[in-house]
Amino acid sequence: MANSSPVSRSTLLLDDEALCRDLVTLRDYLRWAASEFHLAGLFHGHGTDSPWDEAVALTLGALHLPWNVDPAVLEARLLPMERARIVALVRERITSRRPLPYLLGEAFFAGFPFDVDERVLIPRSPTAELIETGFTAWFPEEPPARVLDLCTGSGCIGIATALNLPTCQVDLSDVSPDALAVAKQNIQRHDVGVRVRTVLSDLFEGLAGQRYDLIVSNPPYVDARDLAAMPAEYRHEPALALGAGTDGLDIVRRILRDARHYLTDRGVLIVEVGNSDHHLEAAFPEVPFLWLDFERGGQGVFVLTAEELDAHAASFA
Repeated sequence: MANSSPVSRSTLLLDDEALCRDLVTLRDYLRWAASEFHLAGLFHGHGTDSPWDEAVALTLGALHLPWNVDPAVLEARLLPMERARIVALVRERITSRRPLPYLLGEAFFAGFPFDVDERVLIPRSPTAELIETGFTAWFPEEPPARVLDLCTGSGCIGIATALNLPTCQVDLSDVSPDALAVAKQNIQRHDVGVRVRTVLSDLFEGLAGQRYDLIVSNPPYVDARDLAAMPAEYRHEPALALGAGTDGLDIVRRILRDARHYLTDRGVLIVEVGNSDHHLEAAFPEVPFLWLDFERGGQGVFVLTAEELDAHAASFA
């Protein structure tokens, strides 16, 4: 008779009371959550990249502890209400497939915390690395005076820029009033209302007469094929902020056509197009897009200067 391997069964079949009774320390909950996430086959792409990282983010977030907490806390016994919160979050993460930042109501971007919910995308743009360096590759002598975060969502790109460049003025624009409501929460959270404002605008339509030294955009850019194949976690994000037509370039084409009218002569346009980068190069083979490399990973972010936009205006018309 052939030997059969034991079948792993989720401990979530137990009730919450039993789990909270047998799991006591923070280390217990980390190990347990990581095991359950691995067994459930979750997709990790919203700030974590493995079941263990997800377990760490969930437990520390649930307990309001920083990511660099002293490891000695692993042996700390948790209060009953803390145990119950972690168990409830693990159960919901697995059963609903809601991304963890939505469950916690918070995501980190460029080292700063931001309020997030289903009205906005979860921050994950590689442009965080550019923000952390102050965009010095294009502004080596003095920082940009005026910055536009186009298709802002939660406001994370523009607000993080304002926090890193304390002399710049920043506009956060989006076509979604719901997204701008979240962006306003984050403006208040980081106390940058003197220098940062929101603008309801369908791309540039509500920005007449404005000129910026830097326009940064993480617009919708997912092509139809990738959108259809996305894991369940992405279904909780606003569809308006993801899909952009068959090749993912419906919004990017409009940005390329109009951006020069809103840039100063020394201005720079930085746009993320992700996996649609190959579509963009195929659509505009004559344009010298500068594609950026990132130390922490990420792809599909291009840069064009005002001068380059002028030179290729006919291509974008």
